[in-house]
Amino acid sequence: MRSLSIIIPALNEAENLPTVMASIPRRELAEAGWTVEVIVVDNASTDATAEVAASLGATVVPQPKRGYGNAYQAGFDAAGGDVIATGDADCTYPFDALPHLLVMMDARQVEFMTTNRLGVENRSAMKPSHTVANHALSALSRVLFRNGLRDSQSGMWIFQRHVWQTIDVRSPGMAFSQEIKNAATRAGFRCLEVPIEYRVRGGEVKLNALPDGVANLRQLFLHKIRDNRLRATSVRMVPLAEVARARVAAERATAAIQELDARTRLVPERAVDKAEQLKTVVTLPSMPAQRASDEAPLELA
Repeated sequence: MRSLSIIIPALNEAENLPTVMASIPRRELAEAGWTVEVIVVDNASTDATAEVAASLGATVVPQPKRGYGNAYQAGFDAAGGDVIATGDADCTYPFDALPHLLVMMDARQVEFMTTNRLGVENRSAMKPSHTVANHALSALSRVLFRNGLRDSQSGMWIFQRHVWQTIDVRSPGMAFSQEIKNAATRAGFRCLEVPIEYRVRGGEVKLNALPDGVANLRQLFLHKIRDNRLRATSVRMVPLAEVARARVAAERATAAIQELDARTRLVPERAVDKAEQLKTVVTLPSMPAQRASDEAPLELA
C-alpha cells in the first residue's frame, strides 16, 4: 500500500469542514491501493474548527502562528505519507478528483503536480478582481521563473515527499503558494500543471486582496534574487532534483537490503526447527561399515 497525506490549513472553518471532509473519497483511494491520513492544521481559530475536524476523523495539528505558509509548514512536518496533497478548507478545491489526479501523476511520472483554476469554466467561482490579480501575478511569475505555469496562486498541489525535503520555501503567508511552485520547478523536479474545477467559497472570505497582493509581489522578487545567487554557486551544478532522487534511491536500496537480510536470517532458524521436528519422527538407518569403506572418494579434476 502507498501512503497519502492530505493537508488542509484551516482558520475558522468549522462551518465548511463537514462538506470538505465528506468530499475526500477515502473508499475509492483505498481501492486504488492508498492508505490515507487527513491532517487539518488549526491556524489559531477562534471557533470550533479543531473540535469539528477531530470529530470527523482528521488529525488536528495546532499552529498558533497565523499565516497560510506557517500552517503548511506545520502540516508538512506532521505528514507521514509518501505523497502529499493539499487544498483549502473553504469548499473551493475538488478533493473528490484526487484518485484521477494520482493516476495521472503516476502515468506521467510527475514529482510535483499543481493545478490551474483560471479556466473560463470557473469564472463564476471567483471575483473578477481576484481573477485579474491572479492572472497578473501568474504572468509575472512566468517571466521571472520561466516555468510556464498559468496559475501561480492555486492552493491544490500533489507531490512526492522528497520534493518538500529538498526545496527551500520561506513565505509565512499567502505567497507560500507561488513560492513552492517556483522552487519545485527551478530545482529541476518533473512538474505538471493540470486544470481543475474551482468551486464557490463557503463562509467568510479570508483573503486581504491588497496587502496579500503586495506581499506576493515582494516575495516574487526576493525569491528571484535568492535563486540567482544560488545558481551562481558550484552547488547548483547538479540540480537539486537529481540529488533528491539519488537519496531516495539509496534509501530504498538500503531498505530492500535490510528486508532481504531479515528474511535470510529466518531461513536457517526455520530449517533447524524443521530438522528437529523430523528427528522425532524419522529414524535414519545406519550405513554398514563395509559398504562405507568400499566407496571410493570423489576426485575433482
